[in-house]
Amino acid sequence: MDDLKITLETLGEEDRRELGIFIQRQKKKKSRKDLTLYKLLLQEKQYTPEQLIARLYPEDPNPVAYYALRKRLTRHLTDFIMLKRMEEDSTAASSIMGLLSLARYLFDARVERLAWHYLNKAEKLAATNEQYDLLNTIYNLQIEKADSAYAGNLEEIITRRNENKLAADEVERANIASSLISQRLQAVRRQGSDLHFDRIIQDVLSSYNLTEAVSKRPQLLYKLMSIARSAVLARKDFLTFEPYIISQYQETEQKYGFIKAHQYYKLSLLYMIAHVLYRNKKFVESIHYLALLHNSMSGDGKNHFATFYPRYIFLMVANLVFLRNNTEAIGLMEKLLYKSKVHLSQRDQLTALLGLSFNYFAQGAFGKANRVLLGIKRSDKWLEQTMGREWVLKKKMGELILQYELGNEDLVLNKIRSFERTFKDLLQQTAYYNVKQYLQLIKHMVDQPELVASEAFFQQVEQSLEFESFENTDIQAMSFYAWLKAKMLRRPYYDVLLELAQSNL
Repeated sequence: MDDLKITLETLGEEDRRELGIFIQRQKKKKSRKDLTLYKLLLQEKQYTPEQLIARLYPEDPNPVAYYALRKRLTRHLTDFIMLKRMEEDSTAASSIMGLLSLARYLFDARVERLAWHYLNKAEKLAATNEQYDLLNTIYNLQIEKADSAYAGNLEEIITRRNENKLAADEVERANIASSLISQRLQAVRRQGSDLHFDRIIQDVLSSYNLTEAVSKRPQLLYKLMSIARSAVLARKDFLTFEPYIISQYQETEQKYGFIKAHQYYKLSLLYMIAHVLYRNKKFVESIHYLALLHNSMSGDGKNHFATFYPRYIFLMVANLVFLRNNTEAIGLMEKLLYKSKVHLSQRDQLTALLGLSFNYFAQGAFGKANRVLLGIKRSDKWLEQTMGREWVLKKKMGELILQYELGNEDLVLNKIRSFERTFKDLLQQTAYYNVKQYLQLIKHMVDQPELVASEAFFQQVEQSLEFESFENTDIQAMSFYAWLKAKMLRRPYYDVLLELAQSNL
């Protein structure tokens, strides 16, 4: 594979368009070979170097010029990514680096008064945002330029530098601990052992003398909770995660609070709590934490509003569905998609479309639900790269159930066969046992529709699907089960779904 092509393919559609414009930023020519190479690499076809050289230099193939052209395109890409990162930076690191570069330039230009002004400004910003590595660079430059008439007190600078080194060392130990925790949780997950993520986290933190640091440093708390949450999502072990993350969040909130520089981590933690409460069917409690999230992102965390608002809406909509407010949920999702001033990323837009399709389906508006999914005019390969395989699997499941409701039985069977081919490896895994059985049950429903409401089919469903109590059943798995049960009982899907949400399976 062409490494440059692989890198370019990671860009979203909007970024690809912007990079094309960026390449032409210095000189507008009718024909730019770097732009031509860029467009060739974005094509689905995989060209060999020889084919690319032939297309770029048809009259006189020039490998030397071709490789120089690749280097130029790589520089364009590097500069573009760097500027995008600076634009999207929520940590103030890019602003600090900009001030530091300006200070260095002014020192070289012998404008020392202004150089120190911007260097002190960089220090203040770095300290506020806990950018310890950058602070170390700033202090070293201050020490280097300490003979200036505009310099601060050298002893005080050295003291601040030494204190910063201790904080930076703690961050380094935290990074090592985080990697070890992640590795150990993955090992447990692969082995199928009991997760005990809280014990694993505490053991590693204790060995690195970081137990107290978690409460003091929201960045570390957020990182650890993200790692634990990944393991929990894979194992669907939401019940044990809920009290753990809530207690950790409350301890930080009560002991130290969240300063303005920590708002991203606070918002992330509030979202995680609201999400785990939803997955544990505690819908009212989830909405309570969503209200805290909304208040925070409208106040001190307003710089992160565009990032968290779509997530807030998605989770609010999901909760409203189970609180018998699907009509309000549809209104919120339609407003986000078609009327909101917040710009949605491709991921958020696709998440919203899949969610709206489900809301229409629950309402019984199968035609509307189908039109929403048909509006996603993307290949499965592109969707998998953008959204992940699990998302594509859920979309495919939704499509075949929709086609069943629309009476397109031949299409349903075709989709099941395609599904089984595409996800053959997943369907062999224990975690996807119910999905595999679910597909077989739908085949029976298509082949023998008159038996769907029979006692024999009831028994077949009970024997095929592995569910424990409602409390231990993942809410998404329960939603698919509710549709089967609605077909067996000849009742509306939404009514059955809500009844399951209020009782044991």
